[in-house]
Amino acid sequence: MSFSNLSHLECSRTGERYEADQVAGTSAVGAPLLARYDLDRVRETVTPADIAAREPSLWRYHEVLPVRSRDNIVSLGEGLTPLLPLPNQGKQSGVPKLLMKDEGLVPTGSFKARGAAVGVSRAAELGVRGVAMPTNGNAGAAWALYAARAGLDSLIAMPDDAPAITMKECLAAGAELYRVDGLIGDAGKLVGAAVAEREGYQDVSTLKEPYRLEGKKTMGYEIVEQLGWRVPDVILYPTGGGVGIIGIYKALLEMQELGWISGDLPRLVAVQATGCAPIVEAFKSGATESKLFPDARTVAFGITVPKALGDFLVLDAVRATEGTAIAVTDEELLASQRRLAALEGAFICPEGAACFAALDQLRESGWVSEDDEVVVLNTGAGIKYPETLAVDAPLLAKTDAIPARPIRTR
Repeated sequence: MSFSNLSHLECSRTGERYEADQVAGTSAVGAPLLARYDLDRVRETVTPADIAAREPSLWRYHEVLPVRSRDNIVSLGEGLTPLLPLPNQGKQSGVPKLLMKDEGLVPTGSFKARGAAVGVSRAAELGVRGVAMPTNGNAGAAWALYAARAGLDSLIAMPDDAPAITMKECLAAGAELYRVDGLIGDAGKLVGAAVAEREGYQDVSTLKEPYRLEGKKTMGYEIVEQLGWRVPDVILYPTGGGVGIIGIYKALLEMQELGWISGDLPRLVAVQATGCAPIVEAFKSGATESKLFPDARTVAFGITVPKALGDFLVLDAVRATEGTAIAVTDEELLASQRRLAALEGAFICPEGAACFAALDQLRESGWVSEDDEVVVLNTGAGIKYPETLAVDAPLLAKTDAIPARPIRTR
């Protein structure tokens, strides 16, 4: 019985096949490579019931992950995050069957740990000595930490205004960290040039290697398993580089082919901020790719991606599932972040909060109905973004008294 049923890599544009057991970047036409598996063999050797009895981590789906040997797994215990009912938020939003997949509880406090776990494991298995990437923060932190656990070097470049905590995580992990006076694309150019001069390093930028996507797709497998091997009606996902939503769609198609799910797929919703909404603009115009978004800026730093390499894959996923793409303002997402914490006790990242702001708009327009079962992806912990909430509390002298009645702050 194979630990992994990885078969080959496939160009996402042309369908051309590539060898899987060597270090890979993009295809000959510069498109992302997608990992493909012998799903017939998976169907013959494992069932959902078998998976249910396994360890509570993303590696429970190892047959459809790319690491060939269990001995090569680099793990910090990632995966199988809660799928939380949100009755109070659901009541206020008019969506009683509202659930949140909370990725703030994985190692490094962000869903980026999934991609790092699988990507670093596979890189180490293939003999890579160092990983290099541009990042808006959380991905770099995750890859630096997992690289440290694997004994690999890491080179990380991020915009100077990226969250400071993510820079500190990189430094704590011993990464070679550089701040860049520019956006993630500018950091990417510097990383690409550096990797070309370094033997044994791999550029693991978003979708420039095939295996980060495989880690992210496990969110799709988990949602389905946690719902009793069925799908919800709608999934909302904060979209920057788009790896998460592409991965969830890939997982759904794999499970459909395996016969583990049937019927209509969930409508996928790509959520962006109005300050950086290239996917939304492309979706509305009917385009198959996005255009570079000018002067991109939003407090939801993780989705500040002016032009994603896999934009066409995001648009394919949204359209194929009869989903949509929607943008919200920073003011709306920050209000949603605070409201959710007050209603449900969940302090989530601004990217996840954008999805709750988007849900309100979709419910108001009727695109989401009262009967829909909706899953919102929260991609990280709110405590990693302390700057999104000002500390506005009374300062008492030692001789003061606390008021007899509490001061309402919400």
